[in-house]
Amino acid sequence: MTHNELVLLDQAVEQRQKERSVRLPDDGAFERFVCEYILRDRELSPDEVADGVVGGGNDGGLDGIYVLLGDELLSEDSAVLQADFEPKKVPSGSRLELWMVQAKRETSFTETALDKVADSLRRLLDLGEEEQDLLRLYAPEVVARTGLFRDALRALVSRHVQVVVHFSYVTRGRTDSIHTKVEIKGHDLEKQLRGVMTGASAIVEFLGPAELWTRVNTQPSYTSELTYTEGVTSGSSHVALVSLRDYMTFLTDDNGTLRKNLFDLNVRDYQGDVEVNKDIRASLERADSPEFWWLNNGVTVVCSKATAVGKTYALDDVQIVNGLQTSQTMYDVLCDATPDHPAWGRAVLVRILVTGDEPAIRDQVIRATNRQTSVPFASLHATDDIQRDIEAYFLHHGWFYDRRKNYYRNQGKTAERIISIPLLAQAVMAMGLSRPDDSRARPSSLLKKDADYATIFSEKVPLSVYLWLATAQKAVDAALQADTPISAQERTNLRFHVAMVAVAKLLGTKVHSPVQVEPLAKARRDIAEADLAGCVQLVRDCVRGRAAQTGDTSDKIAKGRELVSLLLVSCILSSLPNSDHV
Repeated sequence: MTHNELVLLDQAVEQRQKERSVRLPDDGAFERFVCEYILRDRELSPDEVADGVVGGGNDGGLDGIYVLLGDELLSEDSAVLQADFEPKKVPSGSRLELWMVQAKRETSFTETALDKVADSLRRLLDLGEEEQDLLRLYAPEVVARTGLFRDALRALVSRHVQVVVHFSYVTRGRTDSIHTKVEIKGHDLEKQLRGVMTGASAIVEFLGPAELWTRVNTQPSYTSELTYTEGVTSGSSHVALVSLRDYMTFLTDDNGTLRKNLFDLNVRDYQGDVEVNKDIRASLERADSPEFWWLNNGVTVVCSKATAVGKTYALDDVQIVNGLQTSQTMYDVLCDATPDHPAWGRAVLVRILVTGDEPAIRDQVIRATNRQTSVPFASLHATDDIQRDIEAYFLHHGWFYDRRKNYYRNQGKTAERIISIPLLAQAVMAMGLSRPDDSRARPSSLLKKDADYATIFSEKVPLSVYLWLATAQKAVDAALQADTPISAQERTNLRFHVAMVAVAKLLGTKVHSPVQVEPLAKARRDIAEADLAGCVQLVRDCVRGRAAQTGDTSDKIAKGRELVSLLLVSCILSSLPNSDHV
């Protein structure tokens, strides 16, 4: 059957290619497809998957690199990597994971491939190696992505994190015919990765068409079972006492990992070692503590349907909308607890609200329940009216605005037509406010400031402008992806500056407000009319010139305001008859 699975796998990759406006190189398409399904259970968005693909020249044998701290995918602007980070904000014993993927379209597994990876990782994961030395050997994107892991290890040294290193070697070959020497090399690599630090665990896996197709063909379940001890029903909703053992089963997957899909994006803001969580932890750990549900407000879940069979509820489309602090702290305390832990005999109060298929009702519940807690208001932005309006407008025009992370991907919509909130925010910031440096430098924290959020998402901006900016950024990204001489790291540094330059060319002026883009949206102008190849070359030349002048890296240049001024004044506006001054 392996031949059939190979045919199906190749068909699936080709189908993704057909969905793209610009085809990726075949190797790149396979790498992205593999990374998506290797990390499927980590609920990454299509943009997050694409950002982690690093295959190319000097990649050290690595095609995908991802670093997660608990549920959070780390990026260069993550709080844990900032100079002012306070380690105590991360619970002791938190899980730090490094995921690495090698994806090759060849039909065999080789010793050479594993030797290359092993040699690379001896340097890339060594905290004693200097970054400038690594950059002489490996591509900047490889050094940067593994650097997230090295920097997180340093920042969290006092928090006794659980380190897990994953390496997946994927080809189009059969795993039942892997040579013994290759298997031995795999065991050697696993042992090497466990040596990253004392107590680290490592997993090295070989995946062929059969194994990968199983992951592709396995749909995540959104019906969850919750066993309870006592319950009361009112209409179609319920209130139940649930033993902590049964609640932990509900919270975790078959591997004992916290199920991220249970937590709506808007309320996944864990507060760490704040006072309330210390109290929750104490009430779980103390043998003489009163019944847990006496001391805790409990958990609220919403679902589209709840069916009770015996003492078990089957919940469709379930989301935990209040009780994140309780759930996360409980998981941290009990995930490795011994069978005789005093908390196992206690219970938590769970409210089960059946909201049907009405998103507005569900949003009202989310807002109402979370305003009673310390969750910041910023974490509830995706329920704002403007976010729902953007989603509805995009949907009417055949695009999918993912205000609830992965909602449309889970429905099987093509990733090429899904627009995430962060991507739209970056597009507005780059093209609508001429701040591509912020789009590049703050990919995960762009909306943390209320002032930035209010500027980006304003009722004054026509919905058509949001759609135009989103699709324009997608077009720029596709054009850069098709330009094979450009490395992944260079694409990351160029993409938002190229978009800004293109819009400035189309309008003949610097853009101060997204409203200025409305004529382009009304006329349905294609951003490609700005000569994207010329825009790319313009930005590349300016970056190189700046690097020669200052000695700075392209990363630092792309994140600085000087490049923006140089592009707008020297490279664009001075040559335009209707130009403004910056």
